[in-house]
Amino acid sequence: MNILAKIRCLLLLAATTCFTAVSAQQIPLNKYGLAVLTDKKQYEQLIKKDSTQELVNLEKYIPGIKKDVRYATTNNFTHQVLYPNNNTAIYLRKPAAAKLKKVQDILHKQGYGLLIYDAYRPYRCTELMFKIVPNDLYAADPRKGSGHNRGVAVDLSMVDLKTGKPVAMPTDFDDFTFKAHQNYQPKDPTVTANRKLLRDTMKAAGFKGSSTEWWHFYLPDYKKYPLMDIVF
Repeated sequence: MNILAKIRCLLLLAATTCFTAVSAQQIPLNKYGLAVLTDKKQYEQLIKKDSTQELVNLEKYIPGIKKDVRYATTNNFTHQVLYPNNNTAIYLRKPAAAKLKKVQDILHKQGYGLLIYDAYRPYRCTELMFKIVPNDLYAADPRKGSGHNRGVAVDLSMVDLKTGKPVAMPTDFDDFTFKAHQNYQPKDPTVTANRKLLRDTMKAAGFKGSSTEWWHFYLPDYKKYPLMDIVF
């Protein structure tokens, strides 16, 4: 076999097989050629080999965390209920959840708490979002998948612990205008301070933020975790 043939074989193998760093199990490919984990048994076998792959329930893992899961309602950019049976459960991979717990602890000392809009998102929902709004400026392209599908991306804001109400931010969640961008300068200094506190605390805990969505954060090593299409 010549060098060119060897390269072709390696590329074919990479395109048809996906392995995690801790598991020799092959993950089936979908119609886009992406490896997407759909079998709960395979997921359970995966976490037996590496506990960091486990998705944990944030409400149990982080006491006092608040949620407003918009995709389980019509109050989102698609104006449709995207999550099956209005499912409002919020999950993240264990390492992401542990970092988020640190964020909650830090914010609590300053009188704030976390408000989760979205966390782990089954891949099927990414497909549905893109079908409704086929624009990757607003919805993740299912041909690439999302950090949410890997369980290491989270959309969130803060609440005031005294009032229990969300703090003022530049926009509402899923506002796809320039005002949601990181380099937008709000006129209200309180809004600027709230956004900075959230972003700085998330960054200090190990998350990376989006330049176009003040609410979106993810782990930089997201590729360590497979795309998933399992409902919990």
